[in-house]
Amino acid sequence: MLNITWFEYQENQNSVSWLEQSIITCMSHYRALLADDHALVRAGIRNALQDLPNLEVVGEIADGKELFQTLAQVTADILLIDVTMPEFEPFSAIQSIRQQYPKMKILVISAHDDDIYVQGLLAAGVNGYHLKDQSLRDLRLAVEQVLAGKRWLSSRLLDKLLQATHTREELPAVSNRQLEMLELLNQGLDNRAIATRLDVSIKTVENHLTRLYRILGVQSRLEAVHYLQKHPKLLQNNPTPYPLASVPPVYPSYNRNNAILIVDDNQRYRTQLSRLISKNYPDLQILEAGDTQSALANANNYTVCLALVDVVLADEDGLRCTRRLKASHPKIRVVLMSAYPDREFHRQGMQAGASAFVDKKDLDIHHLRQIVEDALGS
Repeated sequence: MLNITWFEYQENQNSVSWLEQSIITCMSHYRALLADDHALVRAGIRNALQDLPNLEVVGEIADGKELFQTLAQVTADILLIDVTMPEFEPFSAIQSIRQQYPKMKILVISAHDDDIYVQGLLAAGVNGYHLKDQSLRDLRLAVEQVLAGKRWLSSRLLDKLLQATHTREELPAVSNRQLEMLELLNQGLDNRAIATRLDVSIKTVENHLTRLYRILGVQSRLEAVHYLQKHPKLLQNNPTPYPLASVPPVYPSYNRNNAILIVDDNQRYRTQLSRLISKNYPDLQILEAGDTQSALANANNYTVCLALVDVVLADEDGLRCTRRLKASHPKIRVVLMSAYPDREFHRQGMQAGASAFVDKKDLDIHHLRQIVEDALGS
């Protein structure tokens, strides 16, 4: 049913095109193509889009050659694509697709957030750029916005693209209390520890952090800490009334022989996660790997008690990595991570030997502490 108020009709009664467009929007049925060389990622995207009743996935592609063949055979309204597929040169290929299919919308879904890379693809003709580590809700919104004829950029990308023009005065203004909490987040403290340090209630901490995230344009603790690392002048613009760094944090102490292994093909994410863990567990050794081979090498050379493994790795999947880790080192506790949590991923992960499955966007220090301390038997 077309919902148009009398006020809207009166305001637009002389515009036939407005009424026609409203009817068309309600009746539109869109056809989508998914292009990503990882079957698991395609499955996650497809499942995420099932809630959009007017969208049908009409094809899945795993490489550039197959993509051009499919585009010649299938009419699509939107292409959701990871431009790092095999046999696909991002910039020239996107330009070619835009020239051949000018009416088709193109939404890039990528793990890469380099601003030069993003700007190049936008200039080549894509309608939006969405980061894989964002929520499924944001992905659905991105698709809706692009189909509606609007541009889409993930909030973190927008911040990066604007960063070059930000002056010291243009950085967001946060209260002293919020800045204190941001510094404590940077030290790796959870809500309860922050409340104890500042002598306030946990609810007060939650309220301040909610407002802080909104001001910074982030969605999690990990993103807030990353924002601070990218904008060190924020501390200069908002000096704190208390020298927090002079208060020594209290860390749990564990055997240095224990190691935590982070397996993710995104080096920046590995580094962020490694820093977050090491701030809370300085006695633990943090190892990093980008693929199964490196993960196994680390497991053979160190006493790994916990492995955090991304479901999607560069040329393979984290399920295979999990199986091989558990086969050679059955005592390692494996926790799978995904930007696209899905029941089928969870089921396959448990069959592969994983102990748990977590959504990347929820992986803050509180959840990490639970995971780490479970693995250490605390």
